[in-house]
Amino acid sequence: MISDNTIFRMEKRKPIVIIGAGMAGITAAVEIAEVGHEVILIEKEAYFGGNVIKMNNYFPKLCPPACGLEINFRRIKNNHRIKYYTNTTITNVAGEKGNFCLSLKTSAQFVKDNCTACGKCLDVCPVERPDDFNQNLNKTKAIYLPHDMAFPAKFSIDENYCRKEECNACAEVCDYNAIDFSLKENQFTIDADSIIIATGWRNYDASLIENLHYDDFQNVVTNVEFERMLAPGGPGKGKVERISDNKTPKEIAFVQCAGSRDEKHLSYCSAVCCSASLKHALNMQTLYPDSKIKIFYVDLRVSGRNEDFLNKVKNNKNIELIKGKVAAIFEEENGDLLVEAEDILLGKKSKYKADLVVLATGIVPASPQFTLNKNESGFILDTQIEGIHPIACSKKPMDVSASVKDATAAALKAIQI
Repeated sequence: MISDNTIFRMEKRKPIVIIGAGMAGITAAVEIAEVGHEVILIEKEAYFGGNVIKMNNYFPKLCPPACGLEINFRRIKNNHRIKYYTNTTITNVAGEKGNFCLSLKTSAQFVKDNCTACGKCLDVCPVERPDDFNQNLNKTKAIYLPHDMAFPAKFSIDENYCRKEECNACAEVCDYNAIDFSLKENQFTIDADSIIIATGWRNYDASLIENLHYDDFQNVVTNVEFERMLAPGGPGKGKVERISDNKTPKEIAFVQCAGSRDEKHLSYCSAVCCSASLKHALNMQTLYPDSKIKIFYVDLRVSGRNEDFLNKVKNNKNIELIKGKVAAIFEEENGDLLVEAEDILLGKKSKYKADLVVLATGIVPASPQFTLNKNESGFILDTQIEGIHPIACSKKPMDVSASVKDATAAALKAIQI
């Protein structure tokens, strides 16, 4: 039985701060709040969901993002113990377990919380911007809804493109006076009992891998770009099209370990790239059964339920697994590509035609700005100041299922002050 004194002590405790509102950060937040503790959730983007919200589907069940995130958005919205800030970064952390002080900076949010996302502003906005949610493969207006499932459900303004008062068209048509260009950046501090770091990952910069010509050839894309190309809300609205000519690719080559397990780039294995490419190949076959797919790999590293993908790929006559490293990619005049690769099993080097090449780039930790102990690859070490808990891909590569489990474990640690 919980005594009155215990309840009093819980109410007097400082909140637990979670940095990053991707799948791991959201999981930790709802688990902590639903056992009675105050939570402050910090997100640098204008929306929650991290990398998972950008996926077409994710393994092992191949669920769309709504499957795991919609219910959690509702849990956050209905829980008064969760306070959150978007467009916000942490600039400094001081103190110790039970008595941390965090310095925060929120960029000017010209769209206020009373926005209803009605969309009138879209009709009058004269300026376009690259759509970073869709990996810059298409454009939105300077005022935009980040994506269909955006939480918080309000529009954002890209101040790098918006003309603000010089134009003012969106403010003039807004029936709710939700647009205010006079708003400024806000800096403030908060206190915390403990801190969970769930800053997630970004993909490796493929332009650094010179022999694969990501920057030179339009029809060489990364795995995260291809994920958006497959998605119903992506640039092609569920149709996969080449960037150079909008044609549907019929022959696709996947290049595994693009920069990974390479001392010049990423020395480690990112754990999820093989499963992701197998998933992409199967998704492409579902959309376009006549497509021909080749997957060039060094080693296929899949485990658990993800082995089902490998078995399905092996049994698909239109998908070919080729064990060998890709040496180079060449472009023909019509935008078609030639992939030069070794075939270890046949003991020779060959060239293969492709309409589209997908580079399976690895996971790079997206660390917060303040000082933390990291390993040589940039992942945050568990051996921080007591009371600071890095989780999921901030500390090592892992898939969504493992990230959720890790977040739940960290939630238990965080409340045990």
